[in-house]
Amino acid sequence: MLLSRYIDDDLRECGCDEAGRGCLAGPVYAAAVILPADFFLPLLNDSKQLSEKQRYSLRPIIEAEAIAWGIGIVSAQEIDEINILRASFLAMHRAIDQLPFRPERLLIDGNRFDPIEGIPHHCIVGGDARYRSIAAASILAKTYRDDEMLRLDTDFPVYGWKQNKGYPSPSHKSAIRVHGASPHHRLTFRGVTEK
Repeated sequence: MLLSRYIDDDLRECGCDEAGRGCLAGPVYAAAVILPADFFLPLLNDSKQLSEKQRYSLRPIIEAEAIAWGIGIVSAQEIDEINILRASFLAMHRAIDQLPFRPERLLIDGNRFDPIEGIPHHCIVGGDARYRSIAAASILAKTYRDDEMLRLDTDFPVYGWKQNKGYPSPSHKSAIRVHGASPHHRLTFRGVTEK
């Protein structure tokens, strides 16, 4: 499937997506990516439609050929303080802040966003399967977050983050019941501390 380049060819558009929103542990990551008009990768698609090997093979190409890209991170503790929706927006804002210049328009995967003054935005449900820059952002956000969960797994192997990446798999939930929550768990999430 050929993904669209832009909504408006005359503007420097930035695609944004997050990863890790539904996890019980670990941070939420977001990426912001501005691609050149001639950027094309046959495999480029929503990160959820790609294998792990494909995602990691595409990441260095995206990083090398993008006009600009940035990563934003919000910790589990911050998620508990402000809630996951606001944390997702904050991660996107932090990713955009990492860019060397302000984009002229934002393409946001999803149906809601906390606007940034002076930058118009479009929310696109399923945007990571429709626009190249959002698909690229989804790949960066997912792979960088997976890297972090692999790192955290070395200190907390009982939770199986190497395999589940913090998502609520049966084995992960069972490990929480047996061992309790780690410092990287989201304590406000159902399945971590039942309320």
